[in-house]
Amino acid sequence: MKYIKQWLTTDKGTAGTLLIPKLIMSTLIKEVDKNLLPRELAAQVWGPDMIQGSSFSVNLDTPNTMDVREIAEGAEVHLDSADYESVTYTPKKYGVAIRITREFMEDAQFPILQGQIATAGKRFAEKETELIVTALDGAGTTVAGGAAITLANITEAMQGLEDNDYNPTDMIVGNEVLTDMRNIDVFVEAQKAGDTEMLSRGFKGIVYGMNVVRVSTNALPSSTYAKYAYIIDRSQAYGLAIKRDLTVENFDLPTYDMQGAALTWRFDVQLLRSNAVAKITTS
Repeated sequence: MKYIKQWLTTDKGTAGTLLIPKLIMSTLIKEVDKNLLPRELAAQVWGPDMIQGSSFSVNLDTPNTMDVREIAEGAEVHLDSADYESVTYTPKKYGVAIRITREFMEDAQFPILQGQIATAGKRFAEKETELIVTALDGAGTTVAGGAAITLANITEAMQGLEDNDYNPTDMIVGNEVLTDMRNIDVFVEAQKAGDTEMLSRGFKGIVYGMNVVRVSTNALPSSTYAKYAYIIDRSQAYGLAIKRDLTVENFDLPTYDMQGAALTWRFDVQLLRSNAVAKITTS
């Protein structure tokens, strides 16, 4: 009996065999949510009920048109008028289809199709952020920084907006830029910053009065964008056009014994005024 006890130990079995069952927990741990751009940063969001046809144009006042001049007594009042310009939105269609075999759904421990649809919803939100950042590349001002962003880069970009009468309200940063900011001693040392927010939170939420928004690298057009920052005037920078909100349509494929869902979305983002955006690049 002593000999048998010595050898009947767990190292003689393999997890997943009949001798030692392998337990798979019935809880599925979801992937982490990414840091994305909130829609309140947009100057305007046009929804499906507001869009007629496949495209539409937004009319804008052209800045700094119409002059007021001195007039001599008895002279004719000079003629002048403000000018107008427009930006055209043409929502494009984005989508993904999910197909799952009936056997997989029958044998799975989780509601597979519902989980796949939820993940697809995240991907659409990430695509929105990607398209916004791509549009912000049309910034009217570009500040070329060095290996790391500096306070001078930030204030120069702010001036780029202010010289065109816009107010810097928000600063959108990638992870590498945020790392640079964490290493700027003005933001870290309490006697200079006036607080310990960077040390306690790891993030400076307000910089020069601007709200700082971090975007996850995997929600950007490419990893290079993690080295960029954008300063915007949210009341004038860009707008979103949603011709069709995220739509889910379930379907069956009897000949393949499959079920699935098709998710589609019609969306566009355009800059309203390029001078309301400044881009900072680092290497």
